[in-house]
Amino acid sequence: MPDDDRGTVLTIGRLAATAGVTVRAVRHYHHVGLLPEPERDASGYRRYSAQAAVDLIRIKTLADAGVPLARIDALLHAQPTEFAAAITDIDAELQRKIDQLTEFRSRIADLASGENLVLPPEVVAILNQMRGLGVSERRVRAERDSWILLQALDPQAMPQRIRDKTAGLDDPETTRLYLACDRAVDWDPHDPRLDRLIDDLDAWEIEHERDSSRPESLQLISFRISEASPAWQRIIEALAHRAERRRTAGHHS
Repeated sequence: MPDDDRGTVLTIGRLAATAGVTVRAVRHYHHVGLLPEPERDASGYRRYSAQAAVDLIRIKTLADAGVPLARIDALLHAQPTEFAAAITDIDAELQRKIDQLTEFRSRIADLASGENLVLPPEVVAILNQMRGLGVSERRVRAERDSWILLQALDPQAMPQRIRDKTAGLDDPETTRLYLACDRAVDWDPHDPRLDRLIDDLDAWEIEHERDSSRPESLQLISFRISEASPAWQRIIEALAHRAERRRTAGHHS
């Protein structure tokens, strides 16, 4: 239907296209009272003036900026000074939301690693040092979980455990064995290479005079780590068995 040259010049479709909205959006703005709905003309069409297009563009702009529809009507009829003050308030509210979303993103980034939120910085540094040495992320996650368990079960043991772990990662032989265990994660529990690795680990424990009668908390942690790999489970069980034999032999001597 061609437009006439009187005050009403736009069909609802052309009005919507002019403002970059859908016809459905225009009808919604009619429904909530933001945009007056003109009467139908003799041909049965609703015709909109240029002013309606301007108002619709202003409505869309404010809505896109996050202004609630309930506030838009007042802004459309506000004096310039009132409008400017309201826009300043809206801008401040938007900035608060941006700051809040930025904080949420930061928290989500922390949650992705699962470390910074629940573990002290010294432990996070240990985990990052492990990554730098080439330890697999799978092993780092198991290590992270072990620290979380230790912190919950025996927090008093944390400082000494941190010192021991830091010293170990600074020692070339300890690091070599650590990386060897990491590579063994997917080995068959009966792989003969595990026998040699167990011998090396046992010799390390003897050399460092490790007390293998560990408290219940460390036993639980060792069990949690071994769950991730049958090969690791065999290593832990074999070392515990050898340590028990040494203690028994020591008592009988």
